[in-house]
Amino acid sequence: MAKTKPFDVYASQYEDWFERNKFAFKSELRAIKGQLPKSNNGIEIGVGSGRFALPLGIKIGVDPSSKMREIAQKRGIEVFDGVAESLPFDDSQFEFVLMVTTICFVDDIETSFQEAYRVLRPGGFLIIGFIDKDSRIGGLYQQHKEESVFYRIATFYSMDEIIFHLEKAGFENFNFTQTIFHNLAEIKDIEPIKEGYGEGSFVVVKAIK
Repeated sequence: MAKTKPFDVYASQYEDWFERNKFAFKSELRAIKGQLPKSNNGIEIGVGSGRFALPLGIKIGVDPSSKMREIAQKRGIEVFDGVAESLPFDDSQFEFVLMVTTICFVDDIETSFQEAYRVLRPGGFLIIGFIDKDSRIGGLYQQHKEESVFYRIATFYSMDEIIFHLEKAGFENFNFTQTIFHNLAEIKDIEPIKEGYGEGSFVVVKAIK
């Protein structure tokens, strides 16, 4: 069952995070942009309010939250009602699929990756941006998850777990970048981007079908 309630009820709180943490957001955005292929034929799964899709030039998204879809549509995104485990698209339709801070909210990560694989063309890319469970912020989120209306329903993953599920779905040729090297309250400028993972709290992995 899609975890939509917090996003429908606390949409303004969700939006406020991006305003309060603008440098963290810009850092994450820059890290994703560096991994995104130059193509107009892509979608964002779990597009939310369109905060990432809009500046990244992604025109199509999927989200199960009616309130998030409403906000994203006002931002000019064409949003379909759906979940990662059952995408409303044909096989081999897109050149890339983006998922940003979405995997922690899906019901079934294995099926979600299989669906992303299905809708991608051969040679297409799945790009995932997420908070590494083993990172500094990942640890804090888990420690205080019951205090957050969003993260109390989340399942956090390590990079090793993500790689396992990606390989199981058939993806290969992984490329990793990372950012967010401080706690959110300490970030006063855009954070650097480094290759690999294990240091930064926000990791972007690109995989090929």
